[in-house]
Amino acid sequence: MNTTPTIWFVTGAAKGLGREWTEAALERGDRVTATARDVRALDPLVEAYGDAVLPLSLDVTDRAAVAAAVDRHVERFGRLDVVVNNAGYGQVGMVEELTEQELRDQLETNFFGAVWVTQAVLPVLRAQRSGRILQVTSEGGVRAFPGFGAYHASKWALEGLTEALAQEVAPFGVHVTDVEPGPYATGFGPGLRVSAEHPDYAEVRVATAPAFELGDPRATRAALLRVVDAERPPLHVFLGRPLAAVEELYAERLRTWREWEPVALAAFGEAAPARPVAP
Repeated sequence: MNTTPTIWFVTGAAKGLGREWTEAALERGDRVTATARDVRALDPLVEAYGDAVLPLSLDVTDRAAVAAAVDRHVERFGRLDVVVNNAGYGQVGMVEELTEQELRDQLETNFFGAVWVTQAVLPVLRAQRSGRILQVTSEGGVRAFPGFGAYHASKWALEGLTEALAQEVAPFGVHVTDVEPGPYATGFGPGLRVSAEHPDYAEVRVATAPAFELGDPRATRAALLRVVDAERPPLHVFLGRPLAAVEELYAERLRTWREWEPVALAAFGEAAPARPVAP
């Protein structure tokens, strides 16, 4: 057990990776404010860990409720060391199939929910001159699959926000990390919301359906604790095996940017520099 326990605030702690990380923290003697839409799902944590866990009902799209939950946390634990913005869900649908409400709902939860939590905890972290914020964006925050446009939009937006945030809060001793898990057997699939399908996309849907190999979510526990405990945590970290595919994707982007560099520089009134020819 830690002699000085780390104090966590975790959204989406009822199931999936949020639940795994909450239990990992509690098992090693940390203290956790665990939030979920249905607070009853957190009862087993209270039974197992007692006062070490503060269960709160929270809809992260409710900005006032987020602020109140952070206040409750500070009243209970007095400080805040680690914030995990994990609450979210997936919307499935080709871009043309998405309704305005489906797209707005996806962004409200996955993006704006994380923003409201981040804004609510920053005054506490700045005053402490310390703290960690973990934004759970997923592999889908750096690459995209057909049929998940709304989900990717929410996660890519959070990645961009975090890039700026990390630079803004570094002077206050606050570290920010985009945690980018690959696919895991978390029950994420059954929780997907699906748009009404347009028949013209039937063949595209079949041809582009991804075949995911699901990892064991329990294996992420030790990995996340290493990130939390790191003296200099990374700005980005994958969980699982996305790196090879992402390396190929980024290499292709670099090739394309270089190929079109003359056009880019011409748009700025410059000529392209001569590049050495590979032997």
